[in-house]
Amino acid sequence: MKVAVVTDSTAYLPREHVEAYGIRVVPLRLHWDGKTYRDGVDITPEAFYARLRASDTIPTTSQPPMQDFLDTFRALANEGYDAVVAVLISSGISGTVASALAAANECRIPVRVVDTRSTSVAQGWIALEAAQLAQQGADVDEVVARAEAVRERMAIWFVVDTLKYLHKGGRIGGASRFLGAMLNIKPLLYFTPHGTIDALERVRTKRRALLRMVDLAVRHAGERPVHVGITHADAADTVRALEYELQRCLEVRAWLRAPLSPVLGAHVGPGTVGLAVYPVLDMD
Repeated sequence: MKVAVVTDSTAYLPREHVEAYGIRVVPLRLHWDGKTYRDGVDITPEAFYARLRASDTIPTTSQPPMQDFLDTFRALANEGYDAVVAVLISSGISGTVASALAAANECRIPVRVVDTRSTSVAQGWIALEAAQLAQQGADVDEVVARAEAVRERMAIWFVVDTLKYLHKGGRIGGASRFLGAMLNIKPLLYFTPHGTIDALERVRTKRRALLRMVDLAVRHAGERPVHVGITHADAADTVRALEYELQRCLEVRAWLRAPLSPVLGAHVGPGTVGLAVYPVLDMD
């Protein structure tokens, strides 16, 4: 069986991975000062964060149109694929899953949609694991099972410099209880099992927040080897410090490093750092 893996732009997988495993990427949309940009296609993270820091306006975002998914699925069918597995941003923060499901109903080959209940490098790892198995000739059920197994092992945390972007974009969830003190703290946030964003705790400094994420990662690993994903919104120096601490404390089998996509950056703001960790699957 020839199975294709599709993901969306918020995973922001490095190009070498996309090309090596034939992963198709459907971009979300960014709307800013009267113009619409395709995430990661018409605007890069570097250009986006430089503009965001200087801008008086905050962009809005939207899910891919159903037609974008339908065009992608039909193209894969025409290329001889027998089935598609779409590994997508959490339905708890985006309508992307709904767009893909609508397109799947119009497609002549089976399309299975995996709601990652996360995004960014967590989603990227799930898509990568699925694509690696698909490339080995696994059938669609096996590919979906691998994606779901990684999802259930995944933990993702992130620290933001301010809650104003999440608040403005309406994705703040349970972190709203920190709003009153947002100027004096570095909120440590996470994705719940339902795929929504919630507040874990508040920390006084960014360094303490990073060390707390390392501590949480060590607990999640439970002395098992792990795969790690790190992402950031124009905060490369902070990421280097985080990587150093993780290397000291964990047995890391593989890393996935990627900038935070412009669509996600519009909701969390510059300076955000994210960490995704999951214990290596037994089959690995």
